[in-house]
Amino acid sequence: MASGSRFPAWVTRRAGRRRRARARPAGRHDNVPLRPTPASEAADEPGSAWAWPGFQRLQERLRAAGALSRRYWALFRCQVWPGDCEEDEEAAAGPLGWSLPVLGQQYLDILTTWYCSFQDCCYSGDCRISNNFTGLESDLRVRLHGQHLARELVLRTVRHYLEMPRPDKALALSFHGWSGTGKNFVARMLAESLYRDGLRSDCVKIFIATFHFPHPKYTDLYKEQLMGQIQETQQRCQQTLFIFDEAEKLHPGLLEVLGPQLEHQSPEGHRARRTIFLFLSNLGGNIINEMVLNWLKAGGSREEITMEHLEPHLQAEIVESTDSGFGHSRLVKENLVDFFVPFLPLEYHHVRLCARDAFQNQELPYTEEALDEIAKMMVYVPKEQQIFSSQGCKSISQRINYFLP
Repeated sequence: MASGSRFPAWVTRRAGRRRRARARPAGRHDNVPLRPTPASEAADEPGSAWAWPGFQRLQERLRAAGALSRRYWALFRCQVWPGDCEEDEEAAAGPLGWSLPVLGQQYLDILTTWYCSFQDCCYSGDCRISNNFTGLESDLRVRLHGQHLARELVLRTVRHYLEMPRPDKALALSFHGWSGTGKNFVARMLAESLYRDGLRSDCVKIFIATFHFPHPKYTDLYKEQLMGQIQETQQRCQQTLFIFDEAEKLHPGLLEVLGPQLEHQSPEGHRARRTIFLFLSNLGGNIINEMVLNWLKAGGSREEITMEHLEPHLQAEIVESTDSGFGHSRLVKENLVDFFVPFLPLEYHHVRLCARDAFQNQELPYTEEALDEIAKMMVYVPKEQQIFSSQGCKSISQRINYFLP
């Protein structure tokens, strides 16, 4: 602050500039009423701050940024809401001649994925598709017990199928084994890894034979409803997952109507649709258990069992079964099912692992003694050796209630 002055130096300097401006000779605009001067006009005034070269460059950059923002918004809107997009090619290029490759499709994809993480974008092809194969691999390795064949086969086939640029047919996997061995568990893992909403995704449909199609006399109505739901879901989503539980109890008419969905087809349009069908069944469980039991009796290791050991016997058992029409359907006869996936019977140490997971999922403390007690509560077969849990890991989560304080 200057000596003897009551005001800061910067105030004194500003007052001096104002006095000098008032002392200038009158110009030709002195008698014109005062009005705000637009930036475009003020830029031509010799003494105006708007005429600074730096400010002019800033104006140009702001105009460019505004046009770029409008272009990004237009492209983003067309990507998320294509029904509301009416851009032509000239408008798509924008006033500055920008095009989508220049802007960077990857940035638009990131923005669209972020937006669709909390909004339903199904009508533009489901943006909530995640296809988290790393997470799927981890879940199958850590959470699925005793199923090395299913773990390897499911991960490999699903990943290969979804990474194909133009698949020419739907992927059909048929899960077979006793109840409680993990068929539904793996189906849920797939839904959770492929879609952010898991089983709640609009692109995932579950059909339970005895619940959704209970009365044979209404088969024609069921066929119409089933095809309607499949087609509606495929129109909404570029990637769909259909799960048929208790597949061995499906009416033959329903199995036949699924045939065209599994046949080889030419991809239509610029982006091929991907469809996965999962059939879950107890059919063939006995032959799987028999083969595993004989292998273990012969001194073999469970992990040494391969698909070549099991699949031919499993497929033959399915075809020869008289209790179900699944093996006599065109899905099996015409080889429309890509893989028959065997789920092996679970042993005592697998049941203990399931009990441990149940405690951890509920964030409850446990002891090794508690895990043993729960495993001993299960029934094991065959009666002589008592090797396999007759219920697999089913009802384990309910049994831990006996050990809570």
